[in-house]
Amino acid sequence: MKTLSIIPKNADLKKYGLNDVTAHWNLSPEELQRITVEKGMGEETENGTLAVNTGKFTGRSPQDRFIVKDNYTTDKIWWGKINKPVEPAQFDVLQNEIVKYLSGKEIYVRDAYVCADPKYKMNIRTITEYPWSNMFVYNMFLRLNEEELENFKEDWLVLCAPGYVCPDPSAHGIRQGNFSILNFTKKVALVGGSAYTGEIKKGIFSALNMILPTDKNVLPMHCSANVGEDGDTAIFFGLSGTGKTTLSADPNRKLIGDDEHGWTAENIIFNFEGGCYAKVIDLTEEKEPDIFRAIKPGAILENIVFKKGTKEVDYMDSTITQNTRVSYPIYHIDNIQQPSYADNPKNIFFLTCDAFGVLPPVSKLTPGQAAYHFISGYTAKVAGTEAGITEPVPSFSACFGAPFMPLHPTVYAEMLSKKMQDAGVNVWLINTGWSGGPYGVGSRIKLKYTRAMITAILNGELDNVEFQQHPIFGLFMPTSCPNVPEEMLDPMNTWLQKGAYVSKSIQLAHSFHLNFEKFANQASQQIIEGGPLIDEHHHLQEHV
Repeated sequence: MKTLSIIPKNADLKKYGLNDVTAHWNLSPEELQRITVEKGMGEETENGTLAVNTGKFTGRSPQDRFIVKDNYTTDKIWWGKINKPVEPAQFDVLQNEIVKYLSGKEIYVRDAYVCADPKYKMNIRTITEYPWSNMFVYNMFLRLNEEELENFKEDWLVLCAPGYVCPDPSAHGIRQGNFSILNFTKKVALVGGSAYTGEIKKGIFSALNMILPTDKNVLPMHCSANVGEDGDTAIFFGLSGTGKTTLSADPNRKLIGDDEHGWTAENIIFNFEGGCYAKVIDLTEEKEPDIFRAIKPGAILENIVFKKGTKEVDYMDSTITQNTRVSYPIYHIDNIQQPSYADNPKNIFFLTCDAFGVLPPVSKLTPGQAAYHFISGYTAKVAGTEAGITEPVPSFSACFGAPFMPLHPTVYAEMLSKKMQDAGVNVWLINTGWSGGPYGVGSRIKLKYTRAMITAILNGELDNVEFQQHPIFGLFMPTSCPNVPEEMLDPMNTWLQKGAYVSKSIQLAHSFHLNFEKFANQASQQIIEGGPLIDEHHHLQEHV
């Protein structure tokens, strides 16, 4: 990799109002790592990987995320807790403040793009205060060749100034000194006051989640995807901790990407990104060999702790945060699809970790159920480890990615439903959580069984088996599956007390209904009917 920096022909930073800056354009990761260490902003682990500390913020700050309310966004955005408005004038002031703050400083410019399908390619210019933020962008966005860099023109501009803290937040329509704001008319994203790199990635992801469905008829998805030797593509949706990264890493299939994808009208599934941003808490080579081996020079570790007196990472140590992470370019993984897109989506997996132990380990969904479960985005958080607290907590995140979805969830769900039906895709709900009782009573479903179910589906081995309908959730459960014990497939069989199973199922079904109320007025009849068949107001005898 050359350390030479490539400066585009139109390299004029004055047009952004940046004056007297020392600008470093498109430096190599090696060079950025060297500068970071020299400036005392990071250190190297025993194998030469860069480790940095993101400071006050070790995760995204969802309450400090805003969208400019103007002619383009007013009627389209689902305004509320997630998508909070600021006025164009307030945005302009903050942009000027950041520009003024960066002027006179040493800054780092990175030209890259997102959306691997050439038809939807979007050029992003990112200007960062810190060298390692710039290296993160190199890892996470898609990389251009020399000629493309020389002729680069951006579609969007990202200004990232972690050191700028707004002195008077309320006057600018924000909550506190840090902020992430998208302006769809100016095509500018601001990140101020936070060094957490995920703000850059998720800012652009949020922008794509608005632009692609609205202007390009592409469904954006918070999912991982892989492709088999026969060219069949599989998509994995799931919230944190449900197995998205683990299950999409399959030695027999090529990884398209692990977090953010688009589904086009031509039935192509493409990666938005050029890298991976993975959690590393409790990481071991046995559990996650791909991620473990990707942590080498070129990767960036965030907020990890070293073992005392060494440069060896202690992945078990969550002193700084539970959300320790690594970013690395996708080519750090061996088995990848290049370029990162493929056609022919055949199977979609919704992964949920059901700590109540009532959902089947594998079930097939109708189009209505698929849309309903997609809008719900259910998983369950395991209760705290305090003595006596054994009750899991249901957790719902619309479209398996609510914090990044600017449009109403039903917009994405209707698109998914239509694409599923047009492409003849099968949708499966996979419970990677508990069986034989809830957390504390039952046991976690073994990874080898979950893998066996997914393999059977991908090999077409569940195409002709018999299915039975779950009496409470209405889901269709296969009566047999290769390499999986038959008694597991109907969760009621695994509980000692059938009555306890039924009442726990009704309790969870009721949580689904309650959560869905806020979407019901914009959901079609087909989607509403995709929910659990009963809630606690119905008489059970009729159903069970």
